[in-house]
Amino acid sequence: MENDTQKNILIRLRRIEGQVRGIQRMIEEESNCAETLNQITAIRAALNRVALIIFENHAHECITRTLDDESGEQNLDDIITMMGRLIK
Repeated sequence: MENDTQKNILIRLRRIEGQVRGIQRMIEEESNCAETLNQITAIRAALNRVALIIFENHAHECITRTLDDESGEQNLDDIITMMGRLIK
């Protein structure tokens, strides 16, 4: 994984961590349920984006390996397995 990609992912995860702490405070303060659910939706979207970035990186590496060697079918199976985990 490239350094810039890794930094981007870590920044996103720290932001998500802050959002989760915010939800904890909202629950403790008995905040509006609709606003709390909106924050949960935002966290899900952010996690999905992180997962997609990781998947894209992994798929790119697998496809590159597929073009370079003869274990192409295994690499493609790996991509399909990862995609299945991502869309569950």
